[in-house]
Amino acid sequence: MKKLSKSLSELKSHYDFIVIGSGYGGSIAASRMSRLGKSVCLFEKGKEFLPGQFPKTLKEAALEMNMKKGKNAEKRNGLYEFNFGKGINVLKGCGLGGTSLINANVSIKPEPRVMEQKEWPKAIREDLSSFNEGLQRAWDMLQPNPYPENENGYPVLKKTEAMRKSAERMSEEFRLLDINVTFENRSDNHVGINQPKCTNCGDCVTGCNVGAKNTTAMNYLPDAFNHGTEIFTEINVRHVEKSSKGWKVFFNPMNTGREVFDAPEMFVYADNVILSAGSLGSTEILFRSSQKGLKVSSMLGKRFTGNGDVLGFGYNNDVQINGIGLGKLANDQIAEVGPCITSVIDMRNKPVLENGMTLEEGSVPGPIRGIMPGTLLTFSRLFGLNKDRVFSDSFFKRKWREIVSMVRGPFYGAINHTQIYLVMTHDDGNGDMVFENDQLQINWKGVGKQEIFKKVEDKLLSATRALGGTNVPNPTWNKSMDYELVTVHPLGGCGMADHAGLGVTDHKGQVFSGSSGTELHQGLYVMDGAVIPRPVGTNPLLTISALAERSCKLIAKDLGLDLDYGLNLIPEKDAIPDIKLGVQFTETMKGYFSMEETEDYDKGFVKGKTSNSPFEFTLTIRSEDVETFVGVSTHEAGMYGTMLAPALSSEPLAAIQGTFNLFIENDQDPERKKMLYNAILISKEGKKYYFRGFKDVYNNKGFDVWKDTTTLFITLYEGETESGKILGKGKLIIQPADFAKQLTTMKALNCTSKIEELRAISSFGKFFGGNVFETYFKKLGKRE
Repeated sequence: MKKLSKSLSELKSHYDFIVIGSGYGGSIAASRMSRLGKSVCLFEKGKEFLPGQFPKTLKEAALEMNMKKGKNAEKRNGLYEFNFGKGINVLKGCGLGGTSLINANVSIKPEPRVMEQKEWPKAIREDLSSFNEGLQRAWDMLQPNPYPENENGYPVLKKTEAMRKSAERMSEEFRLLDINVTFENRSDNHVGINQPKCTNCGDCVTGCNVGAKNTTAMNYLPDAFNHGTEIFTEINVRHVEKSSKGWKVFFNPMNTGREVFDAPEMFVYADNVILSAGSLGSTEILFRSSQKGLKVSSMLGKRFTGNGDVLGFGYNNDVQINGIGLGKLANDQIAEVGPCITSVIDMRNKPVLENGMTLEEGSVPGPIRGIMPGTLLTFSRLFGLNKDRVFSDSFFKRKWREIVSMVRGPFYGAINHTQIYLVMTHDDGNGDMVFENDQLQINWKGVGKQEIFKKVEDKLLSATRALGGTNVPNPTWNKSMDYELVTVHPLGGCGMADHAGLGVTDHKGQVFSGSSGTELHQGLYVMDGAVIPRPVGTNPLLTISALAERSCKLIAKDLGLDLDYGLNLIPEKDAIPDIKLGVQFTETMKGYFSMEETEDYDKGFVKGKTSNSPFEFTLTIRSEDVETFVGVSTHEAGMYGTMLAPALSSEPLAAIQGTFNLFIENDQDPERKKMLYNAILISKEGKKYYFRGFKDVYNNKGFDVWKDTTTLFITLYEGETESGKILGKGKLIIQPADFAKQLTTMKALNCTSKIEELRAISSFGKFFGGNVFETYFKKLGKRE
């Protein structure tokens, strides 16, 4: 499989639709809007991971853990994002594919009564056929199916057999779940992606390194790519703002080093914006936008729910479970662990909807298995419940299994006899998200003390006792921790409603334009779990997807267009590019230019300085292929960033579609080389300019290597090309302090090891240093 994302240097100034986020809602939005023939840009905050690139060890997993706490939280960008709240904490995924990259793949339809509840807008409650059509559309793309017991070499799993035993003892319904996993080799799936079959390694929730898991990166996102969506990763969208051309989306490129120069935000224009950054992300973007003047409902951040999530453990059972993922020990053979979740004890069919729940088994992914023996032993002593009598036969067997696990590891003894449970039920959905000090905070003290969670604990105890184990609740769900919860299914914050007094969006996710009434912001939508106004009571991915499919069809109808759902593969001419070693650095230069001088750079600098007309930029130079960059005569890389030019605009300008050429040889003067900078500038007022700059690298009289490589002669043009009217000229230089910062931003791209990283940096360094030596020092030696 190859990359879907592009370099930011390819970003255009305007799109019909900008989609923010790439989970179920965002991927569906990008796929469907591009199928309408619209120009679509998708921004994803996380990185792009291909099969084989997900963590395999605890050390690798630790590097991808992003604890969203503190003032520097936004600078981190890990796959596993932990958000700490008051009363409840959230774990979600951050990468191209959103949380689908690290969830348990379960596609389960909501209990029919859920969609009939008063929290939903009338348009949904009174016409469930449109929701059900969305369910089918999502089903067709995600292609869920049950684990194939005793078929195609797949064994009956020990953890599934244990769940059957628990369900029988509890007199509750057991069944295999439909999960988004491929169980047969597919050279080309329905959108043209190669997918090997599942190997049962058990590592679904740290990222599928096989490629068998049907994340959105395996279906909706390639489909969006097939239809022209431009995908950009590591983009942190900050806020949106209305403009005369529709909307402006403000963002920061991540991991570029721009932050060391305190560079301003970049921005791009769109007719329509679809927020799909998840319950927390979309809510945060709207909060920040409202602080900057966007009118939204006062219900923003309200009706947050953790979907009644409860994590528990049936520790050290009398039956084997095999619930430990393989990590780096995995191979192509079908193992006996299985996908993360394969079965459910379905207890939703209760007289009172809110008393229903689903109880599912899980597996511990390989990268974190090493911490399980000590952790579960400790928690079982502190919080565990079992019915063993001291010094009974069962007691000694359990103690022996604990010793075995501590000595031989998690594949043996007590840990290999431990069942992992995930329960989803109905909390009261009254969580509150607030925005303070530019950070989103969840406030829901006491949620874990709600009566329903005591009922959940009773069910977990019953399931565990059926297997002869010790019930260990979520480590934070205890008196000393004030019964805090952890959710992997955050919902709400931008809830759907009939009017702004009850919610943030209407039935299709369009944002209300005030605190009351039904007036809407034209072209602004939310399409993810944030719009769900209540708990679903089971895994919500299919509900989120169905609502997104429904919204897309309604948007198409508003545009007077019909959606074509036919599938087509990636055309050969548009094949996704291979991944190669790249290199990137960020540079700041400062100086002056004058709009009263159109011929002489030095005069432009002097006039600009005299009239206080400064010019400054912070640009990121990025090559996706360092070998081509140094080997081809044009030595071209992409370039993007921001520029400050008060004479052109009082606000920062975005520099897009830029190119950078390093040490271009001059046929007429072999002793002269140039570095070229070219970019289109867009202002917040909607005007466009063309920027052209060059560094003249030439060993003239005197030793001037520093001056030549740090002085840029600039020209500004009207419009998008240098054929436009010249507006002014000037000169920029690199300050020594900024050059020192620039060196810290140098990084290799697309590396899988330190050796590759050193190779990429070395290749660039040799090319740069070689040209400097050839121009200045080699000739100096000849003169001597």
